[in-house]
This record gives sequence, structure tokens and C-alpha cells, in this order.
Amino acid sequence: MTKLSVNINKIATLRNSRGGNTPNVVQFAKDVQRFGAQGVTVHPRPDERHIRYQDTRDLQPEVYTEFNVEGNPITSFMDLVLEVKPTQVTLVPDAEDAITSNAGWDTIKHHAFLTEVIAEFKSNGIRTSIFVDPIAKMIEGAKSTGADRIELYTETYAHQYGLGNKKAIEPFTEAAHVANALEIGINAGHDLSLDNIKFFKAHVPGLLEVSIGHALIAESLYLGIENVIQMYLQRLS
Repeated sequence: MTKLSVNINKIATLRNSRGGNTPNVVQFAKDVQRFGAQGVTVHPRPDERHIRYQDTRDLQPEVYTEFNVEGNPITSFMDLVLEVKPTQVTLVPDAEDAITSNAGWDTIKHHAFLTEVIAEFKSNGIRTSIFVDPIAKMIEGAKSTGADRIELYTETYAHQYGLGNKKAIEPFTEAAHVANALEIGINAGHDLSLDNIKFFKAHVPGLLEVSIGHALIAESLYLGIENVIQMYLQRLS
């Protein structure tokens, strides 16, 4: 079975929009694990506009499944990861002002840098993953850095699948074959949802883990809101 890691950044975004501690990020992480999620993902950015560095520290003792920390390996991020020592670190080439992740690493251009970063994390017992587009030479480059896994950037698949183009899966199937031949693990994430995840899973052999946040939280609002409204009405009757 492919593991589900729930990205809880959107919970922090909601909290930060109002101040205070509602919803409680740590409690939410406890709850998703209790509901069956096999991992928790956070992506702290330098401006801390959603998950804060302190959130990552606070979550560490509460995540008893797999803790995945994503981000661009700038000095402050590396220091945080080495302090927290999560199960996995996923390296993402975010610009500091990026709204969300929008591209994978060029693992050839940044080979020396990534190799150095990965060696540091692995020497501290942290599994490493590199965010990449479904391109064979980028997967080969990731393998040569010493990374344990890749995370396939799935936005193009999700967008095209939503338009009815199921052939959009083909580059990801081919990428999976390359990764499996190289014996590097496969994760995936970005815009995966209830609508497109089953088809993706069926056509990506060896898929170990998906990290899903935005869609999962949005779907939870829709699928759970009827129950909450009924609870309010009951209390008001």
C-alpha cells in the first residue's frame, strides 16, 4: 500500500489568519494520525506564512508515524532539520516568495550542492528525497547525489487529468520505470486529490508515499460541513 502523508500547512494558514491557536496544528497532526494517516508533512518557509519553525519543533515529539519536513535547504532550514531529525527531509527548490512549489530540481546543474546537503542529512540518520519533474535525466541525477528517494512533482498530471487527458500520466509512468531500475524510492505530491489519486497510483509502479495537503483539506471541508451544520442546528433547536 502507498502511504499517505498529510501536509498540514493549510491548517497553519487558517490559524495564522486569525491569530491565536485555533485550529491547533499539533492537535490536528495527532488527529490525522489517529484517523489512519501514515505520516505528517510540513513545509516551513522563511517568512513562516503558514507552518512556523517552532511548529516543526513542537510537532516532532507528537508525530509517531513518519515525519516529513519539506523545504529549500538554506542554512536556517538545514539547522531546523538537523535539530528536529524527522523521518524524511524533502528538498524543494522554492524561491522565497513562491506561493507554492512550482518546479523540481535541476539535479545536474545543482548536483554538487545537493550531494553535499544530502550527505549531511544522511549522516544524521534522516531519509532524503529530492523534488523532481518526471524527466529521466533528473531522476538519474537525483540517484547520483545519494538521495534515498525522489518526489515526483505532479501538478502537470493533476491539471491535465482534470481536463480529461489521461495520457498525462505517461511521463510519470515512464519516470517510475526509470526510478525503479535505478532502485531509488518514489514519492509524489502536488495537486493530487480524491479525483485523480486512484488513477495515478494504478499507473505509477513502486509508488511508496504521497504527500497531500491543499486538496485533502478542501475536500474535508466539503465532506464534513453537513455534519457540522447539523450539530449547530441541533444545539440551536
